[in-house]
Amino acid sequence: MAYTYHPRILDELGQFGLRPTPCTSPALAKEFVNDLYRHELRALSARLKSREIPKDGYTDRVVALRQKYFLLSIRLELWTTKPDRATQS
Repeated sequence: MAYTYHPRILDELGQFGLRPTPCTSPALAKEFVNDLYRHELRALSARLKSREIPKDGYTDRVVALRQKYFLLSIRLELWTTKPDRATQS
């Protein structure tokens, strides 16, 4: 199946170094972005626990991280346009 990603979604994915092809399922792309988000969130938590960053302002850092990964809040079916029937044959 061929997928046609919305241009804005492609731009956002590109910020994470992801360049999906028409054969890349949106679910796989979202899983990759989610893994990056979780990695950064765990790293932030580890920095807090090691007292590398202060507790005051930690919530703001988490919110900023979530905003960086706002793509995860967009429903998966909105990442692409309807597949072209001609490309499915």
